[in-house]
Amino acid sequence: MTPPLYIALRFLSHRKRAFLLSLAGVVFGVAIFICSQAQTQGFAQQFINSTLGSNGSVVLRARFQPLGTGLLVPPKSSSAKANAMHRRYLEGITNAREIMRVSRQFSNVAACSPVLRGTLSARAGFENATVDLYGIDAPLHVQTTDLTKQLIDGSFDDFRDNATSVIVGSKLAEVLNLVAGDSVQLLSPGGDYWRFTVAAIARSGVGPVDAGRIYCHAKVAQTLLRKPFPASMIIYKLRDPERAPALAKHFEALFQHDTQSWQEREVGNLQLFLTLRMSAAITVSLIILLAGFGIYNVLTMSVLSKVKEIAILRSMGYRRADISAIFLWQGAMIAAVGSLLGCTAGALLTWGVSHIPIRVRGLIVTDHFLVAWDWRHYFWATLLAIIAVFIASYVPARRAAQLPPVSTLRGSSV
Repeated sequence: MTPPLYIALRFLSHRKRAFLLSLAGVVFGVAIFICSQAQTQGFAQQFINSTLGSNGSVVLRARFQPLGTGLLVPPKSSSAKANAMHRRYLEGITNAREIMRVSRQFSNVAACSPVLRGTLSARAGFENATVDLYGIDAPLHVQTTDLTKQLIDGSFDDFRDNATSVIVGSKLAEVLNLVAGDSVQLLSPGGDYWRFTVAAIARSGVGPVDAGRIYCHAKVAQTLLRKPFPASMIIYKLRDPERAPALAKHFEALFQHDTQSWQEREVGNLQLFLTLRMSAAITVSLIILLAGFGIYNVLTMSVLSKVKEIAILRSMGYRRADISAIFLWQGAMIAAVGSLLGCTAGALLTWGVSHIPIRVRGLIVTDHFLVAWDWRHYFWATLLAIIAVFIASYVPARRAAQLPPVSTLRGSSV
């Protein structure tokens, strides 16, 4: 053990109460930082997983044709928004099978599924609602999405084996008072009501999906919606969803169809969750900052109370750097012990919060607090504590190093 470290331990042992109060501030700040970040990221991750499980990582929609021939040539621009303004979109996908065959050759594509989408009116008993109809290829759709995992009532086999059956979103089922086995009527564009059997109820965890979506078989949807094309979009499941924007851009250029990644599709919600995380981080960081002020006061008082001891050490040959090291070591020990205990307390607090029941039925659906276990929360909390404590320790350490030993021993004021 080096002499400055030994002396720092002796100095701290003489001010145990102040040391423990400073340590408690660091522990509390680190723990709350970790827990708050775990919560905000947990809710964000739940939303991402739910939307990927329902809507895919990439969606390929209507084909387009560039506008402008002869003298009317659209300006060159790397902006997707600018390029989209010079296109003519054509409804529907006529060669979905061929596009899917080519798409599967990309290593990041895990699965893909065609969907025929339309908006209809649904009726059950005396209740009516506007619904988002998804005509799907059942085997392909369960490979691409988490539909089978989302079922809370009924059976997917009943849907797969019966062409006149549907799967209804959970919130929509509540509005229409439906359970598995009931009947629901869908109004076709021609004005005729088609009767379907509810094979299952699905809860995706995404509010808009659960509130309006009904799944039926693709061929039935094509007849019901009176569409000349078999699909209006293709959804993709990716092995690495974070690379979705690059793949979407490539698909758009390759197939000449409007293609959108999940990051672009959910940009508003993702920015909301990011804002909440940053707000929580800034708020909790103030706790660590206040702990830093406490450490500054403790070390400043330590310097004032140890003036003669510091002067004696200087007269014994200790350099200014050695005197500074004594007080920096005190701050380092507070930061190290506080961060270790804070990370432990943060993990326990996060675990406890994850078991608190809460009923959320909005943008996401959950019955308890959601948390994310991420080592980066602990890293940033520790780094923030180290920076705050170092800044709080530096000024008192520098002041102690600048004390003149001779005048101090003679009784001069500091």
